Amino acid sequence: MRKVLAAAFVTAAAAYAWPAVANDGLMNIIKDPKQWGIQTGDYANTRYSKLDEVNAGNVGKLQVAWTFSTGVLRGHEGGPLIIGDVMYVHTPFPNIVYALDLNNDGRIIWKYEPKQDPNVIPVMCCDTVNRGLAYSDGTIFLHQADTTLVALDAKTGAKKWSVVNGDPKKGETNTATVMPVKDKVIVGISGGEFGVRCHVTAYDTKTGKQVWRGYSIGPDSDILVDPEKTTDLGKPVGKDSSLKSWEGDQWKIGGGCTWGWYSYDPETNLVYYGSGNPSTWNPSQRPGDNKWSMTIWARDADTGMAKWVYQMTPHDEWDYDGVNEMILTDQKMDGKDRKLLTHFDRNGFGYTLDRVTGDLLVAEKFDPAVNWATKVDMDRSSPTFGRPQVVSKYSTAQQGEDVNTKGICPAALGTKDQQPAAFSPKTGLFYVPTNHVCMDYEPFRVSYTAGQPYVGATLSMYPAPNSHGGMGNFIAWDNTKGKIVWSLPEPFSVWSGALATAGDVVFYGTLEGYLKAVDSKTGKELYKFKTPSGIIGNVTTYEHKGKQYIAILSGVGGWAGIGLAAGLTDPNAGLGAVGGYAALSSYTNLGGQLTVFALPN
Repeated sequence: MRKVLAAAFVTAAAAYAWPAVANDGLMNIIKDPKQWGIQTGDYANTRYSKLDEVNAGNVGKLQVAWTFSTGVLRGHEGGPLIIGDVMYVHTPFPNIVYALDLNNDGRIIWKYEPKQDPNVIPVMCCDTVNRGLAYSDGTIFLHQADTTLVALDAKTGAKKWSVVNGDPKKGETNTATVMPVKDKVIVGISGGEFGVRCHVTAYDTKTGKQVWRGYSIGPDSDILVDPEKTTDLGKPVGKDSSLKSWEGDQWKIGGGCTWGWYSYDPETNLVYYGSGNPSTWNPSQRPGDNKWSMTIWARDADTGMAKWVYQMTPHDEWDYDGVNEMILTDQKMDGKDRKLLTHFDRNGFGYTLDRVTGDLLVAEKFDPAVNWATKVDMDRSSPTFGRPQVVSKYSTAQQGEDVNTKGICPAALGTKDQQPAAFSPKTGLFYVPTNHVCMDYEPFRVSYTAGQPYVGATLSMYPAPNSHGGMGNFIAWDNTKGKIVWSLPEPFSVWSGALATAGDVVFYGTLEGYLKAVDSKTGKELYKFKTPSGIIGNVTTYEHKGKQYIAILSGVGGWAGIGLAAGLTDPNAGLGAVGGYAALSSYTNLGGQLTVFALPN
């Protein structure tokens, strides 16, 4: 691994007038709507901006202000950071980082290009994506595909320190961003399709020293739970809560990966995130609830100790990863002020919980096509309170090994995958990019070999039948009632992260490459522009010299676009996605570009 830093860039950085605000701490930057200091917009993951120069009345006049080629193909997830007068842009593997001067048409201040072993590429599930950089106190954090966490000087790109978070030879990789909290940076891991036992780790931001690590699965001391104090739906989890839910030593290769988004509440000092699917995808090989995969976690930021957990899909039979973002809001519910956590799970249910106690308040389908379960049991007196009521016809475990269970909705990529939703405090609504996709799923017996795929299922995907014919919707959701307010059909899954603004506009991108702007109250389309490649990145906004800008990375890929990104043609390749999204090649092609929009002068 080496740093590419041309002499001219060093000179430019030395001469650059770095704004004092860049070193005033992440909390102050997050509070400043002119900047975009964290991938999720804020610690609460709302992806909301108070900027309103671009609004519902004038957004139709947006124009391209400038563009930047990343020099890399494959899927571009995440988005840029804007700290002061500098924009930080990242790429998929090999995870290049650019610092761009906003005062000079995006001129490159410095470039960091790690040298990673390309053998990590075939170990990465579902494309070579990376969901972005993080910033704290003059440092840019990059979690590379090979799990190396690197701290870079924000002014020069010089490496301060690095630490290895996992082992790609075992199947451990990274596709996610990280989250700085106080003097720590919170880091996850990928690898559920390789039988990895996954974890969340806190490293010291100044030194890279490991502070704590909490596994998703295993003994209480490893998963950092207190049998009496850590609760699940208000009750103590009890001793060996995870171990008792696995057969034999299957937990040691049990998955539960943590490659999604993280949120943080400074008042409770809790970090919130979700754990992914259990390994293998063949449920017959892992009897039991497989705790604590498929779980919402609330951990103390300083110690890692879990305050509460809630398992959404016990004994997951469909690869419904639970890693999607946790959005934190303070809202009225039933006339009372509540501190809420809202989560749109891959399994197709939108959950609302009390984020202090973990109390489950709402669990409703956010796509009517969802059929694997009739409902989540919300009867507090029931022994199955909080559990989904599984439909036998769509249970891959009940149908058994080597049986092709057909017509399951949603598909394994979920009603929503990693693409983050947004929340507007002006409307009280959540804006959710969704997949409208179903699947056939045939599990089969598979043996474990370290570093080799440990999937054990063959899938095929297709649009939800008897519907609008497309594979996606963009919806507005009321989290207190569990209801869709409006829904916009899309021909392909909406794999881009949303952005809500005080200008009453919501932005999102499409797999064909359109940036779209819609009215936050009605969903009426107000603007669209086709970028050079499919959009799976997240929409970002910032202000520079008194002018508001909208920025988006385009570059088709991700799980939905893996056929295009990796040149795959077998319909069952890409864990079933290649066949389902075969038509996408008629609408877009590979690319790697940042496009920045603004209103005309």
